[in-house]
Amino acid sequence: MSVNNNKNTHSWGDVLLAVGRFLPRLPSFLWSNIKLKRAQKSDVGSTGFYLQQAAARVPEQVFLECDGRQYTYAEFNRWVNQIAHTLQAQGLNAGDCVALLMENRAELLACVFAANKLGAMAGMMNHKQKADVLAHSFSLIRPSMLVVGEECLAALATAEGLIDDVPRFFVADPELHPMADDFSQGADSAVMEPQSQEETLGCPAGYLDLMSMSIKASTHNPDVTATITLGTPCFYVFTSGTTGLPKAAPMTHLRWYKAGIGFGQMAAGLKSQDRLYCCSPLYHNTALSIALSSVVMTHSCLLLGRRFSATQFWQQMCELQATVFVYIGEMCRYLLNQPVSNLDQQHTIRATIGNGLRSEIWDDFQQRFGISRICELYGASEGNIGFVNAFNLKRTVGFSPMTYAIVKFDIDNEQVILDQKGRLIPVKKGEVGLLLAEVAEKTPFDGYANNPKANEAKLLRGVFKADDCWFNTGDLVRNQGFRHIAFVDRVGDTFRWKAENVATTEVEAQLQTYSDIVEAVVYGVKVPHAEGRAGMASLTVAEDRRFNPQAFYQHVRQTLPDYAIPLFVRLRDFHEVTGTFKIKKTELKRQGFQLLTETDMVYVLLDREKGYQRMSTDVVQAIEQGSVRF
Repeated sequence: MSVNNNKNTHSWGDVLLAVGRFLPRLPSFLWSNIKLKRAQKSDVGSTGFYLQQAAARVPEQVFLECDGRQYTYAEFNRWVNQIAHTLQAQGLNAGDCVALLMENRAELLACVFAANKLGAMAGMMNHKQKADVLAHSFSLIRPSMLVVGEECLAALATAEGLIDDVPRFFVADPELHPMADDFSQGADSAVMEPQSQEETLGCPAGYLDLMSMSIKASTHNPDVTATITLGTPCFYVFTSGTTGLPKAAPMTHLRWYKAGIGFGQMAAGLKSQDRLYCCSPLYHNTALSIALSSVVMTHSCLLLGRRFSATQFWQQMCELQATVFVYIGEMCRYLLNQPVSNLDQQHTIRATIGNGLRSEIWDDFQQRFGISRICELYGASEGNIGFVNAFNLKRTVGFSPMTYAIVKFDIDNEQVILDQKGRLIPVKKGEVGLLLAEVAEKTPFDGYANNPKANEAKLLRGVFKADDCWFNTGDLVRNQGFRHIAFVDRVGDTFRWKAENVATTEVEAQLQTYSDIVEAVVYGVKVPHAEGRAGMASLTVAEDRRFNPQAFYQHVRQTLPDYAIPLFVRLRDFHEVTGTFKIKKTELKRQGFQLLTETDMVYVLLDREKGYQRMSTDVVQAIEQGSVRF
């Protein structure tokens, strides 16, 4: 891929200016780097250990604000201990896994820390999943317990009969009971003991009310927490990887600790007085292993939001007195699309940290909202490398001290390009290629849980020499020079939409369960004025059937999460295949949602109440002009 303009690379002048601005932060940066270098898998440390350290050092510092409730480090740590002792009494031990199915709220965070304090893993379930996909996720992590929030009971019901029978714990949702008392019922809550679980909290039959059970439990730190080492796994985070159903990527306490130091201290420069806002779901590493770790490792305050609202965002930032917020690329574009307001620069935000801010809106976003520091980053849940814009350059995901390579890649055939000796070819400055990360003792590949075949598929061997091994990120990036890169796009069978990775093979499998469909091909297409790629399906309908767009939509909405439902559908008589019978997606991607002929059968999902409707040239034009957005 060619270089569009000089904004895609960095010059000596850019770097020297950045270094000049960075000099005051150099001492703390170097000290943080030393801590990262010294951290070993065998060292004592865990998410719960660092929480209780903070509780001992800054007990009255506010740790969390969420749903109108506030917790100091000491209060929250005592509450976590109560839940940990309760789960331990119910049989949760080190090495076990507890599945957590909740939206963003204090109770979810408390359960995460509680499991980790016992040496157990927190399985961070995606509450947008349902039916077979949700059941598959459960099967991967093999939990010994399940904690489900009241707001997620309906999602869980779609997978009933498909998941293993394990002890279930219920956590009421304060958002569904705004007039009720404090549902946390932790050590510092002045709540009356419930007379009846079902009467006061709506605890369903077959569940134990975890918060009620933990009221009288010990508030002391569990003894086992002081024995857990950094190399111990702490979370399962689900990712679609490059193909197929969701995969469970194990995260260790070491990676969580390094994220807090690297992103929180080194990049964002968080201090104890900072207030970091995050509304990204906690089943994403952006929230769990960047926002949360950054806050705990700097003894600052986490402002946890349930969901993102572009219309209310800056009002919320002002009311919460936030100084930093975590973003994903779509958030930034949505904020830019809002009408100009006096609040655009009346907030107290000094920095933001996240991933997915596109280069074409970087300057406009930074200037309009007056944000002096943008810490764009790059990483993957299952990966062994991270990049961060520590030097506050523009339009970059930053640098990485780890060993990586960017190699030439054939986009049309989706494969690496080899030289005459059969080795991969590094790209030059300004060029785009496939990002690889070296797998070594200091940078191991933890891979996916219970999926050795998928693990091996992510590795490339003999890249530059016979005995080397590299992790294939599946991402195309631009070499900007000075060990900096810019994210360009994903390759393979996965695309990103609405901050979610959509696995095309899984969507295809669900679409083909519709009786009228003979063959379904799913891929992502670029849509003007939107981040990522929107889902599009090319369908072959049975000869004796007539495509019913409304009935088809009712089918997919019941089997797929909202973000995975294709926005566009094209009908075709047949699909071209390669010599090895692989469907050629390249041409389909190039065609996108355009009408190729007057009789072209393309459908678009503009109104989720009405379902798919026939595409017209007027709708195509409206999408391209931005008057219709998704």
